[in-house]
Amino acid sequence: MNRRQILKGTGAGIALPAIAALQALAQPAAGDATVFELRVYHCAEGKLDTLMARFREHTITIFNRFNMHSVAYWVPTDEPLKGRTLFYILRHPSREAATANWVAFNNDPEWKQVRAASEANGKIVEKVDSTFLQLTDFSPKI
Repeated sequence: MNRRQILKGTGAGIALPAIAALQALAQPAAGDATVFELRVYHCAEGKLDTLMARFREHTITIFNRFNMHSVAYWVPTDEPLKGRTLFYILRHPSREAATANWVAFNNDPEWKQVRAASEANGKIVEKVDSTFLQLTDFSPKI
């Protein structure tokens, strides 16, 4: 099995373009604590459109209130992840800020209402993977 097949089979083929998108951001200053968070949402069968509508109509606006900056959002084009997975990257001022941001977000009354309404017909997300990333000193400026 070649590298491409392995990457496609594990979903890493989607993560690589996501990470590459980070290179389009300005190079952080020395000592900058900025972190990026790669999140992967594994949806319940047939629920990706519902999840994307929730992001489009509510979630991103709430993220912005809590200093959680959206870098980009992707959906896979190949099986087995196509139609059931959402990848996205958030930028946080620091790892500590990310932790505080998520606590505030999850306790937000509007978020709780939006989540409950969107899940009235069943759970949308089965699993969330989160990985924190920092740009390297050799990441090219674009």
